[in-house]
Amino acid sequence: MKKVLVICGPTATGKTKLAIYLIKALSLDKKDLLGEIISVDSRQVYQKMDIGTGKDLPLGAKLTYSEDSLKKKKIGCYQISGVKIWGYDLVSPKEDFSVATYLKKTVPIIKNILSRDKMPVLVGGSGLYLKSLVDGIPNVLVPRDNNLRRWLLDLSVGELFEKLAQLDSKKAASLNLSDRKNPRRLVRAIEVAQWRARNLGKKVSLVLPWDKDSDFLFIGLMAPLPILKNRIKKRVIERLRVGFKKEVLELLRDGVDWSFHSMDTLGYKNIKNYLLEKMNKKEMIEDWVGDEFAYARRQMTWFKKDKRIIWFDISKEEWLKEVEKTVKNWYYS
Repeated sequence: MKKVLVICGPTATGKTKLAIYLIKALSLDKKDLLGEIISVDSRQVYQKMDIGTGKDLPLGAKLTYSEDSLKKKKIGCYQISGVKIWGYDLVSPKEDFSVATYLKKTVPIIKNILSRDKMPVLVGGSGLYLKSLVDGIPNVLVPRDNNLRRWLLDLSVGELFEKLAQLDSKKAASLNLSDRKNPRRLVRAIEVAQWRARNLGKKVSLVLPWDKDSDFLFIGLMAPLPILKNRIKKRVIERLRVGFKKEVLELLRDGVDWSFHSMDTLGYKNIKNYLLEKMNKKEMIEDWVGDEFAYARRQMTWFKKDKRIIWFDISKEEWLKEVEKTVKNWYYS
């Protein structure tokens, strides 16, 4: 039976730090560690975006290509405290990135880890990416149609829904009230419906790396909202202290424009108006913390729907011992 550990939850709860600790604890101080981390984060995939995305890499850390099958795909890993971390630096910040791209990159990583009898440890807060990797999402590999998207930009939400109803009445009828008013989801639904209409009988699918005997344990980290907001603020200030402004200026000098998808990332988009002298540093920090906190709340809303997750409050004194006990009982059972 293949064990798979998942550590998820909102931002600023210490998920990667916990993953490193648990891998070492489960390995019983042996040099040959039994697990490797796969980042489940939609922004840590970008190269040269280290501080703002929270990779927390050691000084001088370099991407290494330790597995030949992955080296051919230009996929490497970092090591933090001896633990391999995959899923960082998958693409240039000048490239678009999607759930489909993430799956195409990470499924070979997980297959490689399993082939070496190591345990994949999925760590991150991007709920959609985690769901696609663990459970699969229908139509996720249907490609983007940028020409269609440009045309749809001029349509109102009502017109988008009407267009979807014409193309796929069943899909339109299945949408809840929130989705019917969400232009991004309507555009994607139209894109999928139109692709299917043009490619009758054609299927796009990606075989996930799990088999029926895979044994998943989902660990969720959370904290009371005031504590979580304080942790977010401390982290924002620390990122600025260790050189986040310099990182952004270097990206801009390298030709990474504000219009790129990668720069629409928390932190990066917040510092924009500060660099353009449209707000002072204090206002920028407040703006960034507010956006991070709102994102954390959305993350909790998403993850709370998954009943497989066992939650631990990191503000409690004994939380780490309880997590370790839970994981060891599962792993060695």
